Amino acid sequence: MASSGSQTLARSPLRGRPWWPWLRRGTTALFFALVAALLVSQARSIEWGEVLSSLEDYPLSAAWGAVALAAASFTLYSCFDLLGRHYTHHKLSASTVMLVTFTSYAFNLNLGSLVGGVAFRFRLYSRLGLKPGAITRVMSISMLANWMGYVLLAGLVFSLHPPTLPAGWPVTPVHLRLAGLALLAAAAAYLGICAFTRRRHYELRGHTIELPSPRLAVLQLLMGAGNWLVMSGILFILLQHRIEFSAVASVLLLAAVAGVITHIPAGLGVLEAVFVALLSHLMPQAELLAALVAYRLIYYVAPLGIATAVYAVMEAHARKLARAARAAQPPRNAHPAAR
Repeated sequence: MASSGSQTLARSPLRGRPWWPWLRRGTTALFFALVAALLVSQARSIEWGEVLSSLEDYPLSAAWGAVALAAASFTLYSCFDLLGRHYTHHKLSASTVMLVTFTSYAFNLNLGSLVGGVAFRFRLYSRLGLKPGAITRVMSISMLANWMGYVLLAGLVFSLHPPTLPAGWPVTPVHLRLAGLALLAAAAAYLGICAFTRRRHYELRGHTIELPSPRLAVLQLLMGAGNWLVMSGILFILLQHRIEFSAVASVLLLAAVAGVITHIPAGLGVLEAVFVALLSHLMPQAELLAALVAYRLIYYVAPLGIATAVYAVMEAHARKLARAARAAQPPRNAHPAAR
């Protein structure tokens, strides 16, 4: 499959243009410059003066615990596309799939779902030989795992233990409980459709969509909910256990929705605003912001730096495969007997 994709690239008329190598190098340089600018903008967006003293006194044990959980979260999320691998039966190795998923997730967190979750997956998987239809199905299974897991966990948290909201808010715990029950009903409906619907195939814009098996649907919900739980655990540790876990999980889930609605890359300012609005009555604001700064550094900035290096290596490897495929191609004007 990889050779097929490489041959397609080799036949592109653009690659024969004398300016094409310069355009490609310039685009790559611009990409890495944008990544560097993103890292700098993230650092400059924080009010360092307010939280510096809290960060100086921050316990290393909490930071290292958060790092361990962040590694567990990225490892778990990197397995999401393995569900798509099982679903589509493509032949890429599990380690390659996990590297692609890790890279796209890190860019997804920092650049948004269209760039990280979609564009990076399409580029990397297509360079590795997957066809667009297979890539679309892999992404669909992965994104469903993430958001159906979100629906399940949010339903459980909001219905069983909604957060204590500041006085005077129009939203009450009763409203959150009702929302939680609705979310649990949605998760149950998804499982029911996958388990009991007789029609398993649907046509959408020329693509055949097959419903996941009940086992795959359960795995999606459990893996997705598990990742959101681990993310909540990172913040719970960074907040030094001073706010109960259910409240931290609830606010993180609310902040995630707010970030999606606002379409701000990396949810810059959104995450902080939601946590300060909902939890500053339980913890001093400077210490709360210090924990959120640590969270951004551990869960956003550091993985982005690693993913950038991984992406560069994968691009170099893909170019090497493309050159090998072009070298192995017989000349177009070669005599049939010579072929």
